Amino acid sequence: MTHSDSEVVLRTVGLSKKYGRLLALDNLNLEVRRGQVYGFLGPNGSGKTTAIGLMLGVLRPNAGHVELFGLDCRQHLATVLKRTGAIIETPAFYPHLAGRDNLRVFGLLSGEVTRKMIDETLDFVGLGQRGKDKVRTYSLGMKQRLGLAVSLLRDPELVVLDEPTNGLDPAGMREFRGLIKELGRVGKTVFVSSHLLSEVEQMCDHVGIVKGGKMITQGSVSALLHREDGLEIKVTAPDRAVGVLRGIDWVRAIRRHNDHIEIDAPVSRAAELSEALANERIYLAELRPRATSLEEFFLEVTGEGDTA
Repeated sequence: MTHSDSEVVLRTVGLSKKYGRLLALDNLNLEVRRGQVYGFLGPNGSGKTTAIGLMLGVLRPNAGHVELFGLDCRQHLATVLKRTGAIIETPAFYPHLAGRDNLRVFGLLSGEVTRKMIDETLDFVGLGQRGKDKVRTYSLGMKQRLGLAVSLLRDPELVVLDEPTNGLDPAGMREFRGLIKELGRVGKTVFVSSHLLSEVEQMCDHVGIVKGGKMITQGSVSALLHREDGLEIKVTAPDRAVGVLRGIDWVRAIRRHNDHIEIDAPVSRAAELSEALANERIYLAELRPRATSLEEFFLEVTGEGDTA
């Protein structure tokens, strides 16, 4: 197998899971390529944790299958899991043992972890100076980072994280977000589920959005949020500008926020827009394509009013 940038590390094909009459996951098809930080985004109860359980072989699907590193998990689960690290929930640690000793325990279970690997992993997650301290003295954020260290012990190619920032304060979220971005920078493939839109937008380069067990859309964050039909302007006379804009037939909608105006109109016609305003002696102080946040995009494609 070649290890090109385009290699698909994780693929689900028609993946479905039922619990009695409840269809928790419905024909899920996704692809995660080598080196991506992929955000799996959806409201609580949308099937994210079920999907991860199926990916890791914890659950059995009713239909479809999972491929990791090009191998069908139904036949090669033990092989692919050796190349995968995961946190599904905060691991249960021995509170009376030091952080480093907890990692030694987890390392003994796999039989492939050296003291050097433990030290390097502790340094990576920012616990190198606290490795000798007992886990009972750790904050929640430190325990989450120690959990990430467990998933990284065997230097996996793919890291799967289920709601890793749940319960963390803003500082803890920022630290963990930085670690996930760093994993991407050092070439790991990261699959992270979350319902926290701002977190996903800041740490992921690709995203898949699920609702009710179905994939709504997926793609690169930049492509999903890049709009060809939106402009933002700041002008010298906003009241008169709104009147001029209303007289242009290809301007579909106008939203004013003080001296800023959002316009639904083709970006390719920005020069015409500027000319129409200038003809009325209204001049642009700013003109740029309208930026869409992941939250706006999520609400648009799912119709969700609340993602928590």
